[in-house]
Amino acid sequence: MLIGQNIAVLGAGVAGLATARALAMRGAQVTVYEKSPEITEVGAGLQITPNGVVVLRALGFDPAAHAMRSSGVRLIDGYMGAQILHLDFAKYKPDSDFLLFHRADLIDMLHEGARESGVRIALSHAVEDIHGDADGVTLNFAGGGEARHDIVIGADGLHSKLRPMLNGPAKPFFTGQTAWRATVPALGGEDAAAMVHIAAGRHVVSYPLRGGTLINIVAVEEREDWVEEGWHHTGDPTEMMTHFSNFCPGVKALLSRVESVSRWGLFRHPVATLWHSERTALVGDAAHPTLPFLAQGANMALEDAWVLSDCIANLPLDQALPAYQARRRARVVKVIEAANANARNYHLKGASRFIGHAGLRLAGRVAGKRMVDKFAWLYDHDVTAQ
Repeated sequence: MLIGQNIAVLGAGVAGLATARALAMRGAQVTVYEKSPEITEVGAGLQITPNGVVVLRALGFDPAAHAMRSSGVRLIDGYMGAQILHLDFAKYKPDSDFLLFHRADLIDMLHEGARESGVRIALSHAVEDIHGDADGVTLNFAGGGEARHDIVIGADGLHSKLRPMLNGPAKPFFTGQTAWRATVPALGGEDAAAMVHIAAGRHVVSYPLRGGTLINIVAVEEREDWVEEGWHHTGDPTEMMTHFSNFCPGVKALLSRVESVSRWGLFRHPVATLWHSERTALVGDAAHPTLPFLAQGANMALEDAWVLSDCIANLPLDQALPAYQARRRARVVKVIEAANANARNYHLKGASRFIGHAGLRLAGRVAGKRMVDKFAWLYDHDVTAQ
């Protein structure tokens, strides 16, 4: 049912490019509208877990050729540097791919794949208005000009133009947490795992990228004096160091090598009530932004892309878009709730911290496989097999 359909995708991020590729592979004529003059990404890392990897493979990519394989996740006491829990993917899930991607490499792969599928990409096209009727959807662009499409997909992130048209304005609330993001050259020999150093009210995540030549860093702290949302606010490395000065020597040595850092406030958005109209739909962060404490933002976008294109390809449009929301909403709500729980658990204080860490240490020693299997509902889920 997609053959010959003229579809617009708003946004050339992970969600938009994956959706464009998935639709074009099924016969749609797809145009991606990106407001920026070029497709670029900040130097940052992403963890693509098996539920996202299966989508990339179904889209015809070899994702492991563009990323590092992760051996697992290590929770570490941020003050003492002692391991609390090791989720050992290499041992307990040896046939599953947990990949550490540089965000720019993932975008480049998806961009090339979209173009190879015949997707047209229109840069410097900021959408100002969207008007739908029974026969199609008209896009009006900043600076003049318009385009007409059969279907429009909003993959335009936190500040989506389409989402408020479907749901009305929504005001996100500040979580009381801000994050610092940076990359530094690797020293060599670093563990190919996500290292999560946790302390009272703070944590630092680090893992290697690009064959172990870079280390990705995300440092999160609780504080109230923040009002801006977004990823690209410039931070001061010296200030970052002062906020994590009581961490163990290994973390302080890592942070001391940071020369430039970005900073952003973490805001919680509600999951959209409506993900679609008669001829429009939302994917990725435009529908369901998530906090970064389960590394699932990009993975949920990839799952959305596959399910939406699958629904439109196999059902009449008036059934396809409701079916897409029905197949996706409960899962993303569960993922978001799990990410919110991690945000709390990483930052435990006082007696709760002591008891929680002791419990994790014991569980890791006596039931390591069971601790990994607790996430089977997330990592083993395969939307391409449904």
